[in-house]
Amino acid sequence: MQRPLLFACALLSLLTAKAEDGSRLWLRFDTVKTARVSGADKTLAAEELRNFYKGDRIHLLIDPNVQSDEAYRISGDTLAARTERGLLYGAFALLRGERTSSAPFFRLRILNHWDNPDGSIERGYAGKSIFWKESRKLELDKPLSPVNTQLVREYARACASIGINGSVLNNVNASPNMLSAPYIKKVKEIADILRPYGVKVYLSVNFASPMTLSKLKTADPLNPQVKQWWKQKAKEIYKVIPDFGGFLVKANSEGQPGPGDYKRSHADGANMLADAVAPYGGIIMWRSFVYGANHKGEDRVKQAVSEFKPCDGQFRKNVILQSKNGPLDFQPREPYAPIFDQMTQTPQMAELQITQEYLGQSTHMVYLAPMWREFFSFVAPSKLVGIAGVANIGLDKNWCGHDFAQANWYAFGRLAWNPSMKSEEIAAEWLCQTFDTPLELRSLATNGTQEHPSPNTQHPSPITSAPKKYASLLSMMLRTREACVDYMMPLGLHHIFKFDHHYGPEPDGFKASYPLEWCPVYYHKADKEGIGFDRSHTGSDATSQYREPYCSLYDDINTCPERYLLWFHHVPWTHRMNSGRTLWEELQYRYQRGVDEADSFIDTWQYVRHEIDEERWTAVDKRLHEQAENAREWRDVCLRYFGGFAEAK
Repeated sequence: MQRPLLFACALLSLLTAKAEDGSRLWLRFDTVKTARVSGADKTLAAEELRNFYKGDRIHLLIDPNVQSDEAYRISGDTLAARTERGLLYGAFALLRGERTSSAPFFRLRILNHWDNPDGSIERGYAGKSIFWKESRKLELDKPLSPVNTQLVREYARACASIGINGSVLNNVNASPNMLSAPYIKKVKEIADILRPYGVKVYLSVNFASPMTLSKLKTADPLNPQVKQWWKQKAKEIYKVIPDFGGFLVKANSEGQPGPGDYKRSHADGANMLADAVAPYGGIIMWRSFVYGANHKGEDRVKQAVSEFKPCDGQFRKNVILQSKNGPLDFQPREPYAPIFDQMTQTPQMAELQITQEYLGQSTHMVYLAPMWREFFSFVAPSKLVGIAGVANIGLDKNWCGHDFAQANWYAFGRLAWNPSMKSEEIAAEWLCQTFDTPLELRSLATNGTQEHPSPNTQHPSPITSAPKKYASLLSMMLRTREACVDYMMPLGLHHIFKFDHHYGPEPDGFKASYPLEWCPVYYHKADKEGIGFDRSHTGSDATSQYREPYCSLYDDINTCPERYLLWFHHVPWTHRMNSGRTLWEELQYRYQRGVDEADSFIDTWQYVRHEIDEERWTAVDKRLHEQAENAREWRDVCLRYFGGFAEAK
């Protein structure tokens, strides 16, 4: 599907201004061409500023004294950087209205695309892949479909505008064919497009690729022929893509092959690959999302630490352990993953999920920056070498399926650049650029004085105050994540979704043919006595994997924060909560509060109707109504099911 160029056309017509499809994301700059650009005027930064910068003049300076290759310095009418990449980041900062110098906090700021060779996207809710479309039977002796050069360039520009510097082009459940000659050639073409925008390419690899793509009968990482195969494959890739980033690996998880198939450790497998890419400066991102057969009977949330702790300190220097923010699987709320406490001698990066697999997908408005900021309040960014985000990008005209889902792509990039940014500051930035909201909104967010109307606020009409109105819109964004938790899984409930697609409630879910740890009943353990998973020292003892004070805090039902209560404890229905309500009463209250919030989002969106173009307003309004309907379904299904236990006495 083709979409308009992201580069804004000069003097947009009134019709175009009112009817938008979201394809321009947050890059809706007016073409002004008023700035006189001097210095490094043949760069992409110069092109952006010539077209869109509203100042009179700007001088671009390549300065080796700037602190790092990606940093920039803004002083008066001069933008200085050590590299053209730094100049480009600085140019986008100027276009956002920033006048300060800056450098990225994380070295690695990577999008993980779960895109498949046939163009489908695992957990993708915005259409087909922007990279792949091999729908026919693959013939490796023939060229693949051509790269959509303009589309990939638009993607690269959007990534550069928020400082993303890496892209894993394919699914972690990887096809071995990704390492065949035709695919390497296409990866090179994509890399050539992304490179000017500072985005390196990476590939997810199937650990058994030597067996599929050659005549080897094993993928044992200690086998000399296997080692040589990977070294030769790395040489083949780097010959055509000298700045290739490296490999992302999902091994011995959910049926994927790995070193465990040969009774080897994760360190054995990762180090073999690390040795292959090390001569070229490549890295191996080895995922810790591992659970299953080797841990029969062990609480699933403990299995990553059990599997990887014995390997700590055994990995090569260019191996990075990539772990999800929580110990389970991208739930609406999880405590942080204790593997970040336990692995002290291995470089780590956090894996966040931008695509909303468990948060209403492309139907629900759920702004995720508050979730990620919550994670960083437990895991210090200084302990990480980078963060990766599972992308929510596809061929839909608005890229992300839901116009407000674009805010999560934006927020990921901004937090990857500066993890101390406030959620409201990022949301205000995005609103100002995406919906032409007043610049005063950013000031309100930065100063922490923006309005937070209650869910039942009656908005005045007619509209008389733009800042107040948009403060209401900002408040809505900031409340969406808590609302989602309330109407889906409050108080630490988790993984009670319908099987496989993870959309909608199924608290009674159980299939004998599935591993028990895939079944919702495994996680909530509701019975006539109470509800929740006992992970204290009297249960699975998952609390012991946490550092103090969290180990003790979570282990005691009287001190465990209520947001995690049912995650760590099996709690009687009559347990008295902080509100004075019983647990059962509190669950009913939280589910209803979530529904009320979902209804309030519709009211807020109606309140700003005349300030949003009709096309995007209508699309979002439709989804908000679906979200409210879904919230009612969650409330009704869950309370009916759990009520069968709570009210049995």
